[in-house]
Amino acid sequence: MKLHLAAVCTALMMLAAPAWAELSRDDAAAVAQRVSGGRVLSVEKTGSTWRVKVVTAKGEVRVILVDAATGRAQ
Repeated sequence: MKLHLAAVCTALMMLAAPAWAELSRDDAAAVAQRVSGGRVLSVEKTGSTWRVKVVTAKGEVRVILVDAATGRAQ
């Protein structure tokens, strides 16, 4: 079990992006899609924030703001 946990931790560290790397357009779209459950219509960057427009399953158009530095939806 210890060996397995160490292997997983090592793999995650190797795959993680550097802390100074900004979120890509595709990553921002994925975050917005995960948060809203909708389909992405457009992605635009304004300053340090990605503005992602999605349409939900109910047909509502929503704008999800995603921080480019942290990847958190606002």
